[in-house]
Amino acid sequence: MSCIKRSVNIEAVRAFVAVVEEGQFQLAAARLDVSQQAISKRIAALEAELGTVLFHRMPSGAALTRDGRTFLPHAGAILAAVSKAFASVQPGTLPLRVDVQTRDSGATDLLRDFCAENSATAVEMITGGGAANACRSLLAGEIDAGCAYLRDRDLGQVLTSAYARLEPLQVIVGIRHPLARERAVRPAELARYRAWVPGIVEGSEWETFFRDFAAAFGLDIDPTGYAVGSESVFDAVAASRSLVTFVGERSRIGWPGNLGLVRLPLADPVPVYPWSLIWRADTKHQGAMQLIDYVKRSFKPPASAVWLPSQARDDLAT
Repeated sequence: MSCIKRSVNIEAVRAFVAVVEEGQFQLAAARLDVSQQAISKRIAALEAELGTVLFHRMPSGAALTRDGRTFLPHAGAILAAVSKAFASVQPGTLPLRVDVQTRDSGATDLLRDFCAENSATAVEMITGGGAANACRSLLAGEIDAGCAYLRDRDLGQVLTSAYARLEPLQVIVGIRHPLARERAVRPAELARYRAWVPGIVEGSEWETFFRDFAAAFGLDIDPTGYAVGSESVFDAVAASRSLVTFVGERSRIGWPGNLGLVRLPLADPVPVYPWSLIWRADTKHQGAMQLIDYVKRSFKPPASAVWLPSQARDDLAT
């Protein structure tokens, strides 16, 4: 029986995750306090070890390849295991584990803002699969807090929640689209155009959000098809005079300047995605309690000219 022995360079894996989260080698280098050349060498070494390319290098930054997306959750698991291993012999230093659902959202931005105010708090950012997954992980003790849109706020006696951030939705169109020269777009104006948002998971809270949003303004939102990363969606939108897609206002999405896309705010009303923070009611984790306090202090109630799903609108009206 043969045994294939592979060594794992933890710093290379850390560099990989940093580039994914920051979107650029330069920003990842600044975050890890090393040179951009060092980041490039670590990524190159990791790609050589894995025998595949993890990133598409673009003028705007770095985008994951198919293999890169496959490797990402495993890379996160490696870093989490390392962190847990160190913490196991350092009582009282367990990091705050927060499920942000995706690393490109208002929830991620919320956690970054919290970290800026609480720099001494060790935080481990985790990407899960939505509200149901976050609740299961909290009940299992795998995370300390989670961020999600809650369609049902009755979480039983063990879990509790609070509204954390309202993230405005924005629309992306190609430069030849009739709306491309507008400074802002009313949601009702999009009724004549097809919106493509592939990858919406059936039964998920974001499916509910987009379904309610479409019904409120008579929109045609197509969730079908498979997009190999956001680049393929952007390519399709850039080539079309009628296709649109949506992103959250806090999404850190960049593209080459010659791709031919325009990102526009939505207004009158502003549709917002209601992020909540979920945690165990009996939590004793110091970092979790700091995050809860931060969310309660920083949450801003909705302005009058916003659109919210009915459940969130009713909650916040009381």
